[in-house]
Amino acid sequence: MCGIAGLLALPGAAPPDKDELLGMIGVLHHRGPDGQGVWQQGPVGLAHARLSIIDLAGGAQPMANEDGQVLVTFNGEIFNYVELRERLLARGHVFRTTSDTEVLVHLYEDHGPAFVEHLNGQFALALWDARRQRLVLARDRVGIRPLFHARVGGRLAFASEVKALFTLPGLQPRLDAAGLAETFSYWAVCPPRTAWEGVQALPPAHRLIIDVAQGRERLERYWDWPFDASPAPGWSDERWADELRERLVDAVRLQLRADVPVGAYLSGGLDSSIITTAVRRFTDTPLRTFSLTFAEKEFDESGAQQELVRHLDTQHSAIEARGDMIAAAFPRMVRHAEAPLLRTAPVPMMLLADSVRAAGYKVVLTGEGADEAFGGYDLFKEAAVRRFVARQPGSPGRAALLSRLYPYLTHSPMAGRAMTRAYFGAGPERGTEPHFAHMMRAATTRRALGLFHPDWRNRMAAHSPEEALARAVPAGFAQWPALARDQYVEANTLMSGYLLSSQGDRAAMAASVEARYPFLDHRLLEFSCRVPTRLKLCGLHEKVLLRRAFEPHLPASIAARVKQPYRAPDSASFFERAAGAGVDSLRLREETAELLDRAHLRDAGLFDAAAVDKLVAKCRAGRAIGFGDNMAFVGIVSCMWLHRQFVRRRELA
Repeated sequence: MCGIAGLLALPGAAPPDKDELLGMIGVLHHRGPDGQGVWQQGPVGLAHARLSIIDLAGGAQPMANEDGQVLVTFNGEIFNYVELRERLLARGHVFRTTSDTEVLVHLYEDHGPAFVEHLNGQFALALWDARRQRLVLARDRVGIRPLFHARVGGRLAFASEVKALFTLPGLQPRLDAAGLAETFSYWAVCPPRTAWEGVQALPPAHRLIIDVAQGRERLERYWDWPFDASPAPGWSDERWADELRERLVDAVRLQLRADVPVGAYLSGGLDSSIITTAVRRFTDTPLRTFSLTFAEKEFDESGAQQELVRHLDTQHSAIEARGDMIAAAFPRMVRHAEAPLLRTAPVPMMLLADSVRAAGYKVVLTGEGADEAFGGYDLFKEAAVRRFVARQPGSPGRAALLSRLYPYLTHSPMAGRAMTRAYFGAGPERGTEPHFAHMMRAATTRRALGLFHPDWRNRMAAHSPEEALARAVPAGFAQWPALARDQYVEANTLMSGYLLSSQGDRAAMAASVEARYPFLDHRLLEFSCRVPTRLKLCGLHEKVLLRRAFEPHLPASIAARVKQPYRAPDSASFFERAAGAGVDSLRLREETAELLDRAHLRDAGLFDAAAVDKLVAKCRAGRAIGFGDNMAFVGIVSCMWLHRQFVRRRELA
């Protein structure tokens, strides 16, 4: 895992120089502390910061083919590189290293820009073909690894993180109103838009090809979730379970490839339990596991974690994430996320990654992706119930189903009759709209928009996140099964834009740790798209097939455990007891209080200071118990840190 950066001078623009490239890659040192490389020739320059995992001695980048005409800088892992290398050797290609990187340049020689379609991996890369004067930027199928680009002074600049682009004097950091509107709706921005003016994200499963000599540029999608594939075969449930288990175990084996030890995250939930079980029961790899715990019972899963540790007999360690730790680390997390955060959940993940690195590990497997692929989220249940209720809105029996959602929450959004009635508002005629399943999430999140300064509210109101989402879905979307539609939108909004970014890549790479996601092996995803709906979500029972496939290998309580999403204390983390005061005397922690004082709020110009004061008072009084207030508070604090660190250029060391 690494960081990449580069510049392409378009006709008439100044060629890049090495100092510029060194400046860009220098701020990505956390992504690659094991080495640094820069190459420049003619109109192009490539830079690389290396986290060495495969071929520790020979994998330095940028890397070229035999004649030096094809060069690549690459962030990620190609898990099927062994098989690809053997195939390329049989075709006469000559290799100088045993790295997965060298496979890329030779594969390009054979297939041109279509080479990315042969890769099983998680990657963001930039490849320069000097003979054809062609630059290819590409990103993995589901958006595990990031890649951003911007036009600066007649040149195309690109990098793993936005902060590298901001080292160039022609690009000033300014928050984007449309990007904020989308984030405060769906928790993430629909690519290619980002939270920053003038900066674009290369969307997942896309390649950008620039043929400089011809003056031609094209953006191509090379893969998509195949929910429109041929109908599912008429297999028995046992056959489906056997196929799933075999495919997931193969993905795990492939992602264990490394020349350094590989650990695993263990949350106590079904998904991470299955990954760790697959390692322990189906491979010879020693298993080292890492967990998060919380003092608050609502967030803590340590009991389930310990049960699985005993069951698998793993070498295990855990860290407790306290509120003061979350608040103290929040500015660092925002700097790495480079986007507004509406929850504090990425922060404990970053602290967990710190502990992984301190234990001498650079790589961990994680269970992310199972919910999107196999129907695990409460959002899917909620949407199914809403569609069911909408067909007979007066049925009290149908409405009662809503009370069975969110059993793990102390303050369930289904507890109040007014809230549950609001869930009936969308009738069946809206059931095929792309954002149907996400309407309630967006409505809750958007309550924070009222806290913005009127100027920003007006600018954000000019943009429709729903229309942006509607433009992003493929042809034929409305004809897919309802669950498939909900899965597709979730995978392309929350998963790629938040879970794999702020809570995934950015949280882990802040500690120079690579997270790997066996559930997101594209072969497994293609299989999941053909699984019958009844084997994903049956009534209110989620991930039916996944449970069935691994039930014999798990403790009974883990196999039957209801989905409990990973969460962390939100607004409460930023308050502390005043020394010597009564039990009801809370105050903002010093750094947050200073950030949210009226002078700083006026300087940033993002929020209505009086409205922020009211929200702070509500949180201080312990009355911010719902998702809306908590997300608003965290969103404000994160936006203020973005303004201070990037717009005002007061970055952390």
